Amino acid sequence: MKKEQRRAPLAAAMEAYAAGGALAFHTPGHKQGLGADPLLKKLITEEGLKQEVSLMAELDDLNHPEGCIREAEELAAELWDADSAFFMVNGTTGAIHTMIMAALSPGDEVLVPRNAHRSIMGGIVLSGACPVYMQPTVDERLGIAMGLTTECVEETIRRHPTAKAVVVVYPTYYGVACDLSSIVRTAHAHGMTVLVDEAHGAHLHFSEALPPDAVSCGADLVAQSTHKTLGSMTQTSMLFLKGGRIEPERVRRTMSLLTSTSPNYLLMASLDIARYQMAAEGRERVGRAVWLSSIVRSEVNRMDGLWCFGKEYMGAPGAEALDTAKLTVQVAGLGMTGAEAEQILRWKYKLQCELADTKNVLFILSMADTEETADRLTEALRDFSRTEKKGDAAPAVPLQATTLPAVVYTPREAMFRESERIVFEAAEGRISAEEIAFYPPGIPVILPGERITRELIDYIKETAALGLRVTGPQDTSLKTLRVLR
Repeated sequence: MKKEQRRAPLAAAMEAYAAGGALAFHTPGHKQGLGADPLLKKLITEEGLKQEVSLMAELDDLNHPEGCIREAEELAAELWDADSAFFMVNGTTGAIHTMIMAALSPGDEVLVPRNAHRSIMGGIVLSGACPVYMQPTVDERLGIAMGLTTECVEETIRRHPTAKAVVVVYPTYYGVACDLSSIVRTAHAHGMTVLVDEAHGAHLHFSEALPPDAVSCGADLVAQSTHKTLGSMTQTSMLFLKGGRIEPERVRRTMSLLTSTSPNYLLMASLDIARYQMAAEGRERVGRAVWLSSIVRSEVNRMDGLWCFGKEYMGAPGAEALDTAKLTVQVAGLGMTGAEAEQILRWKYKLQCELADTKNVLFILSMADTEETADRLTEALRDFSRTEKKGDAAPAVPLQATTLPAVVYTPREAMFRESERIVFEAAEGRISAEEIAFYPPGIPVILPGERITRELIDYIKETAALGLRVTGPQDTSLKTLRVLR
């Protein structure tokens, strides 16, 4: 790795402060572990508690970095080939909120995929922007949403030429990547910025066998969950800026507005250390994960009743490439749902998958995995396929209608209007105050501010009857729904 990448400046500054011997008459209240309960001492090492301190001059300030935090962010930007990097300690949700608020002003139109994470809706509410929804394709065999197509983006831009930005989910939770470079070129040609939710792609930069990362595709702002596939602690993420369409100062101001003035230094140091680790070993570790996943995928596809799609399944609309470190194992051939398979694998085989849906269970192989962990997964799935068959295939997931509901109010307007709870069956013609989505495919059927039709009510009832997991509404039994007064 480059010489300047051979250091972790924030972690080193914290270690130096703890070793300096200054008696603490400052926050936090445990006073570098002096007053910590034994349970906390067991959870966090003695050294970790000494370094879990507050805003000392030599430890810099995340909201206005000029020292070691600035150095650490600059090293991250260099490693990921971005112009600027911003450390985030309130998850990728915070990074996405910052990204949207930095790029948009109240009233701006923004093109948004319908399967966007709820944090994107949160950013739109905070910014006061007006979403224009785009429907991604849904793969009927898998029962999951794929990525956006360039044609879909082009058509939406034709209808909304004054929109300011395009939001892209890249890759999807299942590792499917759209043709992001083409979408970026299209958006930029129309003067629009491209904002990418790359929560599940922090590792893409470190393997040519994987889809290109969003920064290299030309995206303007990219939110990554460093903790999801790399080695930082949960709740830590990075936001990357590239190109001159958005001022870094505006990003920093927005971030400061949304970030705690007392960020946890252990979390920030874990980002610095994760960057250091990837600079030193990233290509080797991610390459190993890709290699191991290819072996597991090949073995799974020899097992009765199981199927794990790979690169050969790509090429359909919205499916340009695949993050092969994601293993989506379809269990419908065993006559069970993914949720049923998850329970068996968790309690009988002591394996915990990342998620389960109606047809599939998803496993992530990361830079931490070894031949031993891959072999254990393979053998468990082999025994599972031999002994757990239930009979008939699982029921198909009904595909959602492609016609989107009419938007009466923006999400921000809907949030601040008065609402009431009514019987769900009586909601026809009313405007929803809640989101309803089923997993899979995870695309919202209705969002706050949209008008409810009889077709939507019937679809929701039919889908709920299949036992799919309902997300969004307070009453997940769907007997009632909150609507605007």
